[in-house]
Amino acid sequence: MKINNSKESQNVEWKLTWRDEYLKWICGFANALGGRIIIGKDNSGKVIGLSNADKFIEELPNKIRDKLGLMPQVNLLNKYRKYYIEIIVKTSSVPVSLHGVYYWRSGSTKQELKGQSLTEFLLKKMGLTWDRVIEENATIEDIDESSIEIFKKDARIAGRLPDLNRLSVREVLMKLRLLTRDGLTRAALVLFGKDPGEFYPNLFLKIGRFGLSDVDIRFQEVCEGNLFMMLKDVMEQLEKKFLIKPVRFEGLQRIEELEYPVEALREMLLNSLVHRNYLGSMTQMKVYDNQLTLWNSGVLPDELTIEQLFKTHESIPRNPLIAEVCYKAGYIDSWGRGVEKITEACREFKLPDPRIFERSGGIVVELQKMSVKMSVKVSVKMSVKTQNQIISILAEKPKMTLEELAENIGKSVRTVERITAKLKKEGELRYFGSQKGGHWEVLKNGQTTVETRDAIIATLKDQPGLTLGEVAAIIGKSSRTVERIISKLKKEGKLNYFGPQKGGYWEIYDE
Repeated sequence: MKINNSKESQNVEWKLTWRDEYLKWICGFANALGGRIIIGKDNSGKVIGLSNADKFIEELPNKIRDKLGLMPQVNLLNKYRKYYIEIIVKTSSVPVSLHGVYYWRSGSTKQELKGQSLTEFLLKKMGLTWDRVIEENATIEDIDESSIEIFKKDARIAGRLPDLNRLSVREVLMKLRLLTRDGLTRAALVLFGKDPGEFYPNLFLKIGRFGLSDVDIRFQEVCEGNLFMMLKDVMEQLEKKFLIKPVRFEGLQRIEELEYPVEALREMLLNSLVHRNYLGSMTQMKVYDNQLTLWNSGVLPDELTIEQLFKTHESIPRNPLIAEVCYKAGYIDSWGRGVEKITEACREFKLPDPRIFERSGGIVVELQKMSVKMSVKVSVKMSVKTQNQIISILAEKPKMTLEELAENIGKSVRTVERITAKLKKEGELRYFGSQKGGHWEVLKNGQTTVETRDAIIATLKDQPGLTLGEVAAIIGKSSRTVERIISKLKKEGKLNYFGPQKGGYWEIYDE
């Protein structure tokens, strides 16, 4: 790896003079990607020089060897007769500690490895992954035969393995390298265990249905079991309890689909179960009114960034043994296309692209029903459409009751009462006579004005920080029209603007 000495970075540190605490930096470099420490430069990279450089050249190699067990390259350099020292640290093939503490270089800082991070680091340095470790207390009796049968069936359909029908449970596990001469691997229990939670308490996945915020939780469920059981259970819970199925018609055919594409949900779940850090907390799915999120323990490997997930990249599974079995079952591919497949499914479903970000030591995948602006625009159009329906019907059938009107337009009586009361206040409707036997009168055909005015008010209620140009773009009207109507609304005392021209907000006054 080429290291640029011209500036401080993830792999380069500048120090004015030597202090023994810099052994932590050397330890961090050795455990990570290597690096260099320059002794005799200030924070701007200017060579200050060392008065005792000869002494450091003799002492530092021995000190680093004795404290860390490393033999880095230590060079004496000079610039304009100012001497300074360069310590070149290569990546170590074995874990390196200082006084029993392990350090890691992350970005431009060093961190002390503890807990889950330390365990994962030590396994990786030893050429192991969590899922390949032998679970000494497990036996073949802990394996669920029905899950093995599901795998056999799916693998046969996928065509990625020869026919396994004649093989016993033990033979299948050995063929998949889940059972070795030393015993069952952790991957075997995660994939096919009868009760893997007995061995790994945080293996379950929790689903919560929330309202407007995380405080407003309505109900929740916990899905447990091995990977095959959990995948089925989560999808059933989403379909039966957590997500609705909007109904649409294509000709005479009634079609019901979940709010989010099944392909995207399934891919998200599989990615979480294959790539999660099983030493961390349980996987958490949160379903809100307008979005769904899935949080999974474990950050991205050093070789990947969030941006690279949306581009062509190599597959770097955290749990390669689990990933290999899921590949052979036909559940995933091995080309790092998980995020791409989720994105494609969302676009086919006419939803925004997924958002992916790191939070609390894990990865969040977020799906949205639609963008905020699109949602506002749709809700405004629906409200305006209902008003126009009411005006149009009452113009032709003025003796229609509210109950009849509600049934005619497919809305609740309460909704019709609210809208007709609003139209009466705005001078669009008037009612004459008794509650039963009276009649409606449409005072003017002002649908265009009503539509635009209500669209503006509804939009600014949801997004009070919008500019007039943004409002015009959302409701599909010209800026001049929006300015004229807003000016009228301000005179009528229905709204006002506070703050600077850019960065202020609108306040709506309901009568």
